[in-house]
Amino acid sequence: MTGLLPRRRGALLPAAIVHMALAVTMSASFAQQAPVSAGPADPKLIEDLVAAGRILADHGLLDGWGHVSVRHNKDPNRYLMARGLSAELVTAKDIIEFDLDSRPVDTHGLPMSALFTERYIHGEIYKRRPDVIAVVHTHAPSLIPFGDTKVPLRPMYHRAAFIAFGIPVFEIRERAGMTDMLIRNAALGRNLAEALGDHPAVLMRGHGAAITAPSLQRVVSRTIFLSLNATLQADAMRMNAPITYLDLEEARLIEAREGHGLARTWEGWKRKAMAKP
Repeated sequence: MTGLLPRRRGALLPAAIVHMALAVTMSASFAQQAPVSAGPADPKLIEDLVAAGRILADHGLLDGWGHVSVRHNKDPNRYLMARGLSAELVTAKDIIEFDLDSRPVDTHGLPMSALFTERYIHGEIYKRRPDVIAVVHTHAPSLIPFGDTKVPLRPMYHRAAFIAFGIPVFEIRERAGMTDMLIRNAALGRNLAEALGDHPAVLMRGHGAAITAPSLQRVVSRTIFLSLNATLQADAMRMNAPITYLDLEEARLIEAREGHGLARTWEGWKRKAMAKP
């Protein structure tokens, strides 16, 4: 195209045709810029990614806005995440491959608006943290008070021992001023990843949290028990009595065997979640 709208006998073409031409041009541009696929992911990984979202939905921790991702098993510079869809509705065909700039390899014919806006949370964390294999972004209500106050999350429950390593709070206004609080670009994703640092999770003031782990199963477990710990801590604080939190050394010993028993728990969660229509 020359920059001028195409004409027919001296008149502008109908708007629908112009829009179609622009769409074709944009599609061609995307095709030229699209990252190269790492190849088909392990079907078991896809199956578990679908299950992870459904398990978290089953626990009330993912809704139509939250999401879970996992690194591609063939390339650490690619990750897998569902298109913008409620987690309980996701199937294998809804999983899309992204590069770490959060560009889709193939949108499967979907417009970019059909993808999660906040996918940059995942890509930027994977860039900064090579140890992270899976990421969850949740809006769990129990976590909000701890992101909005100066009360730190502390470990009350042995399944949430990882909290002892620190759960920082990301204050988006310190990085970008007034926003709609969404991580809608790479710069904000980097800001969030920086706030996360080497911690297992980061709270997002007035928004939710991002949780990381060295496996898909563990990020699901951490998300569930992070939220449960927040509920237990709030309950304990209302008792107006001294609280005995887990010691840091206790947390280290627990984390050293965090995966113990997780396989059987995961299979139970997965079977229940996947049995639902």
